[in-house]
Amino acid sequence: MKQNLFVYNTLTRKKEEFIPLNPPHVGMYVCGPTVYSDVHLGNCRTYISFDLIFRYLNHLGYKVRYVRNVTDAGHLEGDSDEGEDKISKKAKIAQLEPMEIVQKYTLDFHKVMEIFNTLPPSIEPTATGHIIEQIELVKAIMEKGYAYEVNGSVYFDVEKYNKTQDYGILNGRNLEDLLNNTRSLGGQDDKHGKLDFALWIKAKPEHLMKWPSPWSLGFPGWHLECSAMSNKYLGNQFDIHGGGIDLMPTHHTNEIAQHVACCGVIPARYWIHTNMLTVNGQKMSKSLGNSFLPYELFTGDHSILNKGYSPMTVRFFMLQAHYRSTLDFGNDAMEASEKGFKRLMNAYSLLSELKTSGSSDVEIKPLLNRCYEAMNDDFNSPVLIAELFEASRIINSVYDGKLKIDEPNLQLLKQLMQNFVLDILGLKDEQAADNDLPQLLNFIVNLRSEAKTNQDYATSDKIRDGLQQIGFRLKDTKEGTNWTKI
Repeated sequence: MKQNLFVYNTLTRKKEEFIPLNPPHVGMYVCGPTVYSDVHLGNCRTYISFDLIFRYLNHLGYKVRYVRNVTDAGHLEGDSDEGEDKISKKAKIAQLEPMEIVQKYTLDFHKVMEIFNTLPPSIEPTATGHIIEQIELVKAIMEKGYAYEVNGSVYFDVEKYNKTQDYGILNGRNLEDLLNNTRSLGGQDDKHGKLDFALWIKAKPEHLMKWPSPWSLGFPGWHLECSAMSNKYLGNQFDIHGGGIDLMPTHHTNEIAQHVACCGVIPARYWIHTNMLTVNGQKMSKSLGNSFLPYELFTGDHSILNKGYSPMTVRFFMLQAHYRSTLDFGNDAMEASEKGFKRLMNAYSLLSELKTSGSSDVEIKPLLNRCYEAMNDDFNSPVLIAELFEASRIINSVYDGKLKIDEPNLQLLKQLMQNFVLDILGLKDEQAADNDLPQLLNFIVNLRSEAKTNQDYATSDKIRDGLQQIGFRLKDTKEGTNWTKI
């Protein structure tokens, strides 16, 4: 297990040796999705990155409790305490119960994660399933004097907290800078300070998702759920807290503040953040028309894509960039990844056909050590993949008779490829995994059916035409939609 693993800790802004609080047990909490819309690629990158970390820690022999929450209540429009709960808003528009929205998008999220071959977390708690824990946490913070009630809502007092603690410890900014860059309350806000954030919000009469509390009929603030659930399942302090870099300035900063106010310690010792996605050098956004969903990548059903790419190609593409670096999508980069992925999997498929000799031209142990060195350097998957390409070169050379390999080195080579390609990177041979194809196609067909139900015929036609371009014909019948390979 001892591998001298080093991780970049956002909290200290440097690489640190990873030493669990209670080895061999590791507690890891990752902020999960808000289930009111389709999962976007930024989410996918974050969860694929933490899947890599989860897999590697497991490989090293740690017993990892991986907790990834589902936000199904209390997430307002934007990071402020204003506006309408996004799930309630979606439910009103669709004339559905909020939990119907939650169920639909939770199932869709799980399907996408399965298609990308991510392992499920150990525990996947929901905000609505932990209202009692969140109310108790608010009580504890109020008892410590760091929160106040106004008209049925409860707010965290940031300036009071900052008198004894460093509110900006995660992002390295001081309170004065943060205050100068925050809008004035304008006399229309119940909060005492500009940076104060809601722990509990009194619901308006028309609000759909609300619960009784000592202060009002309302709902928890968005930041509260992660503190309540991480504390319940991982304790007052645990090893790793993760999420996208966009969560660092507000959500994770407020998580730390409310947890320290209640428990006296920073919840996690190592804070890990994944970086953003760009498209041809531009930030991915709907307004620029360069934002696309996973199924659009699979089918090529988007104006900026030349064709569709398989789920494992997309996963491989994401892992070719370090999780802390910006990842830029483009057709050239995707096509290069497709070739690289096929090259790697073709080499893996040749392993069973390699013949040994009494001597060896290659020593695999140094290559195996370099693979571990790459992963021990803050989970450096790009360097690992470069070493795996070297392993592929060796496999091809032995297969072609240009190199000799003996039995011990061949077994080590097989172990290396199995461990790092399949178990740690989480890649799989899609040509050999035909059973996954119906699942993927049915998922895409269901998305088309939903588009037709919503009278979004443009999207419905684009999905149908996109599938036909990659070799699958759809046929609508009274019983539903069937697909056949052309």
